[in-house]
Amino acid sequence: MAAVLAATGVFVYLRFESELDATVNAGLRSRAVELASVVRQADAEGNRRLVGKTDSFAEVLTAGGRVVDSSQIVGSRVLLSPAQLQRALQEPLLIDRGKVPGTDEPARLLATPASSDGERRVAVVGASTADQVDSLGDLRQLLLLGEPAALLLASIAAYWVAAAALRPVEAMRVRAASIATAAPDERLPVPPSGDEIARLGETLNEMLDRLGDAIEHERAFVADASHELRTPLAILSTELELALAEGRSPQELRAALASAAEETDRLTQLSEDLLTIAQTEGGELPLRIGPVELGEVLEGVRLRFSRRAAEEGREIVVVGGELELASDRLRLDQAVGSVVDNALRYGAGTVTIAASRADGAVEIAVSDEGPGFPPGFLDRAFERFSRASSSRRDGGSGLGLAIVRTVARAHGGEARAANRDGGGAEVTLTIPDRVRSDAAAEAATKI
Repeated sequence: MAAVLAATGVFVYLRFESELDATVNAGLRSRAVELASVVRQADAEGNRRLVGKTDSFAEVLTAGGRVVDSSQIVGSRVLLSPAQLQRALQEPLLIDRGKVPGTDEPARLLATPASSDGERRVAVVGASTADQVDSLGDLRQLLLLGEPAALLLASIAAYWVAAAALRPVEAMRVRAASIATAAPDERLPVPPSGDEIARLGETLNEMLDRLGDAIEHERAFVADASHELRTPLAILSTELELALAEGRSPQELRAALASAAEETDRLTQLSEDLLTIAQTEGGELPLRIGPVELGEVLEGVRLRFSRRAAEEGREIVVVGGELELASDRLRLDQAVGSVVDNALRYGAGTVTIAASRADGAVEIAVSDEGPGFPPGFLDRAFERFSRASSSRRDGGSGLGLAIVRTVARAHGGEARAANRDGGGAEVTLTIPDRVRSDAAAEAATKI
């Protein structure tokens, strides 16, 4: 604002000065034309009176610099220097000089050629510029006094406008400072203006909604995880207390230790599952992608669970595993193992692991011959800590299928669950066929 006011003041001052100069110059030209006409007419009539006695700052000079006639205030003083006289004989000459002889005021002179009957003469007229100087001085004082006042008023107005415009921002800041995790439902006040600040408030409230949902989700996760850890720890503590009790037979001790080992395995698996889930909270699940022989992975899963299946009089069959794909071997083994574990825990009959390629992806389907998923469970089958069984003594943590979907999505694929028409449950893990797509891209590059 200071720069704008200064530029405006300079423009006004220069414009005013130019207008004053133009007015003075126009008056001098008019008088010079009139005096030159009088000089030519007087020479023709032989009249020696050229300049009126009341005319200020006027005289007629010969080419040699002699005063032919002049106004009373000038007298016989020559107003032009020899050099200026010679120039004035050729063309009109405008001269600013300090004080004119006979007066203490600055003046502006206009010397014009006024030849007559072959004799060259110069008509000189002048006007005081004291009024112009005074007017410019008054204008300077007005600008020097008025512009700071205008700057102060503009600053006050701008501050008031800015404060009014930013008042909703301050209200949002105060409310944001009062929002705590204990009361995540509070939201920022949004002004009804519909401008950028209102849109900012709406965006921040949407962000707070997402953060509130995340906080509630984490609270539920921590509560469920604590509950899941409490049960096996309590069982483990009870078994160890029984084992330490007096009068226990070797068989009872072995049974207690076997139960404690089972709960320890359950705690180990639960901790691994929780670690996998926690790794996805900060972003994508870290993967080590490399070429994987799918048959080896599926056969390894079958062998790992074959003893458990045999104890239950069941069988695990691998179908069509002779495929290669790019994936994280450990994560893929973890996902398939979680599905097979669920099939052995909740299903019945033969567990079939079938692998095939379809639509540029590798599909791994694990099915059983049991009763299938209960009605209404399929919609929440992949949610954390969701169980098909209501009992917590079945050994499940409710994280298996959640980890399966996490691994599938980390590979850019998806997981789905369904009940088979012939009976039994089926969980399908779909992973994009990166090996084939990378080979196609390489071939296209070579072409």
